[in-house]
Amino acid sequence: MAPPTIITIREHIAWSYANLARADAALEDGVVEYQRVHHIIRQRLYSGLVSGRMSMRSLYQDERLKMTMPQACYYCGSLDHLAVDHLIPRIEGGADESDNLIWACRRCNSSKQGRDMIEWMDAKSAFPSILLLRRYVKIVARHCDAEECMETELSRAGELGLPFDVSLLPTVFPPLAELRRWMYPAEA
Repeated sequence: MAPPTIITIREHIAWSYANLARADAALEDGVVEYQRVHHIIRQRLYSGLVSGRMSMRSLYQDERLKMTMPQACYYCGSLDHLAVDHLIPRIEGGADESDNLIWACRRCNSSKQGRDMIEWMDAKSAFPSILLLRRYVKIVARHCDAEECMETELSRAGELGLPFDVSLLPTVFPPLAELRRWMYPAEA
């Protein structure tokens, strides 16, 4: 399927999330190239999210992973000098709630400073792990829903004063071989 024409914030978030689901399913299957089933997952999820027939999963699973995975930096997998970091920085209006809090090593936290996670990773020419990005997209979607701006044209998102740049949500992902589901300490 060719990428859809994205007009609204809802469509942009849905396409990013649907691409996440496709990548996650392919990585879970251990394949090196997307299969037909992965494209079907993306298409059905995108259509379902845009139409309202489907919704994103809650952050419960993400929170459970945060509590059961080894404590390691979500950005690089380091086990050393960990502190709590805000995906969407407080200085930009990010919530001081558990959904927005992750582990980060001193080096990554210092480098990221008060920048948004996507903005910071873009500046480093890095792509976040799939499960970290999934958490981030859910936070963005929840915030946009609460602000009742999902039907706003994406081109006008900058006028809304959101604590993130929704247009930075990735809709094109690197090849599967370059993606990681999670930053395990062993991968650092």
